[in-house]
Order: sequence, then C-alpha cells, then structure tokens
Amino acid sequence: MRNRWWVVAGLVAAAPLLASCGLGGSPASSATSHPPAVASSPAAAVAVGSGAIKTMSTSKGTVLTNAAGMTLYWFAKDTSTRSNCLIPCKTIWPPVTMTAADAAGTSLPHGFATITRPSGAVQLTYDGHPLYTYVGDKAAGQITGDGINASGGLWWAMTPSGSELGGAPASSGGSGGSGSSAGTGGSGGGGGYGY
Repeated sequence: MRNRWWVVAGLVAAAPLLASCGLGGSPASSATSHPPAVASSPAAAVAVGSGAIKTMSTSKGTVLTNAAGMTLYWFAKDTSTRSNCLIPCKTIWPPVTMTAADAAGTSLPHGFATITRPSGAVQLTYDGHPLYTYVGDKAAGQITGDGINASGGLWWAMTPSGSELGGAPASSGGSGGSGSSAGTGGSGGGGGYGY
C-alpha cells in the first residue's frame, strides 16, 4: 500500500511538468483535470459553460460530478470558509478550482460559493463544503473515495442534498460563508491511508 501512495503522488506531481512540456493541457488545468471516460450512467448537466457541474446516478446514489463525470467530494475537517486539505493532501484530493459563476444557474437545492485557499487559488464550495476530486477515481461515475478516512478525517461524495450517500443530511458544524457549514462526517471507515 505504501508503494502505491508514492506512485500516485509521483504521477500527480509530474502532471504539471509534463503539461508544461507540451504533453498535456496547461499546467493550471492539469491539477484538476482527469482523462475523460465513458460514463457508466447518464449524467444531467445542471450548469453551462466550461466548468459545468453535473449530477450522476451511481450504485450508491446520486452525486455531483465535474464536466468529465468525475465525482466531487467534501472533507469532514473543512469549514465553510477554510480547506484543511493542504500539502500533501491536495495531491490526492485535488481542489475544484472554478468560480461560483461557472456553476451558476443550477436547479440544485443548495448553493455554490467559493473560498480562497492559502495559495490564493479559488476553490468551489457547495452547501458550505469545499469540493475536491479524488485521484483514485479512474473513470466517470466512480465513487472510490466515499467514506475514506484519510488526512485526519472522513471524505464523502457530494450529493445534491448535501447528505452522505445512503445516509442522513450532513450535520452542520462550522460558521460563516454561504450555505450550511461543513459537517462532521459521521461514522464510516475506508482506506485509512496515512497521508
């Protein structure tokens, strides 16, 4: 398991370098982009523009995804105004760096907003939770990061209602920002990765 972590971290770290050499997109887009994959189920776009957010039906329930169909996650240690997923966490859980305007015009029950990360990058939030993708998801519609206990807290796939997949709505715990505050997660296990 430890060797897999180093391989994944090395690949993620090398992506911006390869992109700057002309082997991919721009370095800025490489951090959050994933290779397109065929969706395992239909996805309905809920926003227009380059940063479209979609909903997708999965084996565990409906989740939010990025334009490529990659599941979006939230971290139980975050608050509505602060991400607690920094280095090296963000190499495994890349922040969704788009503006609330990119996700505007949705018919979802909760709102989008943004926070500013310590690096100055803008990170999208939904229902008061900063959003991330997960490098362990290799195809559209995968939810392999749901319920993982990593980086000192639990990770959950983001649902339109803000609830955990198959569970009750996420509990509120932080203050400030728009939407409800970040939850404390709940019980659940998962990978127990040491990063």
